Amino acid sequence: MSTILIENGYLLTLDPQDRRFYGDLLIEDSAIRQVGGRIAAPADRVIDARGLLVLPGFVQSHVHLCQTLFRCQADDMGLLQWLDTITGLEARHTPETLYASARLGLAELIKSGATALVDMGTLHHQDSVFQAILESGLRGQSGKAMMDLTENLPPALRETTAESINESMDLLHRWHGRAGGRIRYGFAPRWQLWNTEGLLVEIKQEADRSGVCVHGHAGEIYDEVPKMLRERGWRNLKYLERIGLVGPNVQMAHCIWLDDDEIAVLAETGTHAMHCPCCNLKLGSGIARVPEMLARGVNVGLGSDGAPSNNNLDMFIEMRVASLIHKYRLGAEALPALSVLRMATQGGARLLGLGDQLGSLEPGKKADLILLDLGGLQSAPLVDPARDDPVKRIVSACQSACVQTSIVDGQVVMENRVLLTMDEAQVIADARRAWQQISTQAG
Repeated sequence: MSTILIENGYLLTLDPQDRRFYGDLLIEDSAIRQVGGRIAAPADRVIDARGLLVLPGFVQSHVHLCQTLFRCQADDMGLLQWLDTITGLEARHTPETLYASARLGLAELIKSGATALVDMGTLHHQDSVFQAILESGLRGQSGKAMMDLTENLPPALRETTAESINESMDLLHRWHGRAGGRIRYGFAPRWQLWNTEGLLVEIKQEADRSGVCVHGHAGEIYDEVPKMLRERGWRNLKYLERIGLVGPNVQMAHCIWLDDDEIAVLAETGTHAMHCPCCNLKLGSGIARVPEMLARGVNVGLGSDGAPSNNNLDMFIEMRVASLIHKYRLGAEALPALSVLRMATQGGARLLGLGDQLGSLEPGKKADLILLDLGGLQSAPLVDPARDDPVKRIVSACQSACVQTSIVDGQVVMENRVLLTMDEAQVIADARRAWQQISTQAG
């Protein structure tokens, strides 16, 4: 048994009572064992958190690690033109370039406070992404993208229904549950209009049997609505409800262009939404009605989406934008800081099916947590977090540079802003070589 004692921090537990206090936290192996004032217990390692805030790590609820190499390569484009550009680059991935892309994204996620992620892969070489997640120490759900109805895409991004399902099942059997459950598989049908109905029905049935999730996109742009009505006869969520692809193990990104009946589908079936405000603004897609979803009891996670649809994977930026855009629509009281922070932590934990294991600092939960330095210029003048709400500073003032230490599953993956599971300089050098290879081929 290995133990870590975090001493003298200010603990932001995010537990049901929202307890906040100066104290200690004891980790045994992968779990939190004690949370309280002074903990007098021997430990293999002691971390002095004096002057630091201790809180649950962020869950990046929607990313595309396969796209990290393509940062800033499709700016000032609407989604459809953006897709043409990025899928053309995705089609050129090799196992090596995909591994470099995933590592670059994972390093950025760690340094910006994420301890878990939900990733949608590309069509092929998905083992490279899983290997990168495994080595990074992060907790992650991922799955190969499933696209069995894509005649308009490059040949390298086309597959038959049987190929898509067989490859997905092979990956599920080889990767789900690895690293003591830290690695999880999730079926990843890319978009309703890029997937046959037969595939969508079959993977939901298999997800239910295997105890895994289904991760897709829904209602991202307005043009989807008339196209769905023409080709499938229903709006996105009503169509998914009709074919049975809804429920507590279904995660849908964006959910912008949903009407009231579709939001009701989310609420009544326990289907999760993933809010990606920076991406949605960058691509001109729209603003999801997140406060209305929360008011209906819908669980909402927060994500950055892929790097080229955002140009960063920083949850601090995502939280700040989420807190602002809904105030424009609904008034200054809309979506207060604590609601945003809970989306970035507990919302993501719930959509992973791990709400009882992640998202708060409580005995028995997984030791996925971060230590923040609130003493910098961007947080000043903060004298005492016990008297001056630190949640507001986290959501609207802090930056990723505030994250000092990150612990996942009881293992320190970053300390004093130094990555411990990968060489940051090597990650950047490998990413440059991989991008040069792809960009040269693409002309």
